[in-house]
Amino acid sequence: MSDATLNLTPDVYGYLQKNSLREPEVLKQLRHETHRMPEAVMQISPEQGQFMRLLVEMLSAKKTLDIGTFTGYSALAVALSLPDNGRVVACDTSEKWTDIGRRYWVMAGVDHKIDLKLQPAIQTLDDLLTAGEKNTFDFSFIDADKENYLSYYEKSLQLLRPGGLVAIDNVLWSGRVADPSEHDTNTECIRKLNSFILSDERVTISMLPVGDGLTLAYKRK
Repeated sequence: MSDATLNLTPDVYGYLQKNSLREPEVLKQLRHETHRMPEAVMQISPEQGQFMRLLVEMLSAKKTLDIGTFTGYSALAVALSLPDNGRVVACDTSEKWTDIGRRYWVMAGVDHKIDLKLQPAIQTLDDLLTAGEKNTFDFSFIDADKENYLSYYEKSLQLLRPGGLVAIDNVLWSGRVADPSEHDTNTECIRKLNSFILSDERVTISMLPVGDGLTLAYKRK
């Protein structure tokens, strides 16, 4: 029994991965290639990817959003858990990074499920709303530029069906959100979002110490 979350020492973290992680080989290969990049810190952890796959299966999801695709790990993880007619709308502006993901999507045989939009994510989300796709998505993962986090959250809620789920990455921001001396733009944007979601009665929420902090927001109606 414990009244606080366990501190994940390297030994405990290693045990967690050894005794819970079921990472498909194609995901592992993509993660290892991304790890060699200077921007590797932007990659989600494998246990977070696995957790998202579980959420998608529990939702019986068919349509999902991937806002901030980077090298494609989160999009691939979700696509692997969707039915063959499932769809991931992947939003990014970098052809260089997403070209890496495309190779692994093809390797995994799920490239037909991933609809990559190479333009600002706000534009893609607005296009989906204009096209009449409001209330039709099951799941949205937000892991992009922090200045637009609140807009991504609002547009995700519009696109999600009642009973859909938003997952938002980096909400603990390496602990900087809890440091009163930190006032950079990204930290302040995440604080603003966290405060907003806390009082948002449209959703049921839980902020989890997974990866760099993951907030789940369940759309009530």
